[in-house]
Amino acid sequence: MNNANRTIVSRRARPAKEPLSREVIVKQAFLLLREEGISGLSMRKVAKALDTGASSLYVYVKDLQELSSYVLDYGLTHVELPDSDDGSWKSNLFAALLSYQQVLYKDPGIAELALTTTPLGPHSLDLSEYLLKQLAASGIQPASAAWAMDLLLMYAASSAFEHVSWSKNEKRSFTLMKEAYLSADASRFPFIHSHKSELFSGDLPKDERFLWGLEVILQGTLKLDHGME
Repeated sequence: MNNANRTIVSRRARPAKEPLSREVIVKQAFLLLREEGISGLSMRKVAKALDTGASSLYVYVKDLQELSSYVLDYGLTHVELPDSDDGSWKSNLFAALLSYQQVLYKDPGIAELALTTTPLGPHSLDLSEYLLKQLAASGIQPASAAWAMDLLLMYAASSAFEHVSWSKNEKRSFTLMKEAYLSADASRFPFIHSHKSELFSGDLPKDERFLWGLEVILQGTLKLDHGME
């Protein structure tokens, strides 16, 4: 075999690897999540992508659950929190939740993590702090504000995940389900038939249904809180 034209690359000529850190691990895990979905989020795959052993990761994160929590927080980087000095507490509350929902929608894996993982990190804390501040401005009691925040975040996450699921993975299933409802026998299913135009209305891009849901949770909270006084 002729090796005359063979080029030997020295190890020293290779680009130096970025030193391992929790930030590097979380960023790589986020990229794998974006590329492969939730199945891409494993210690083994992250370690392989970083050209290291899985055991090396445990110096920086305790386990996959903790890594998932930090990845979720990293995914919330682009949630926009309006200046509290602009607009009303309610408009600010809804704007922040709409931004949260849209961020989750753009990164399907993050939407799933939001439903299954406890967030850890500054972005998650910033969001919670902001929502509690707006709810407190409504004058409701601390317990009502805390519980309402949980409901609102859960609703936003489930809404985002539902849209991601239908649009990315199960579009055909959604189409079949929609066709079944729209073609339901009027004599057997009179209420489905009479509401068929509304059953699938109000979604993206205007998000009327999502905002309506936020209003329902908020008004229910305000009414119950006043009843507790």
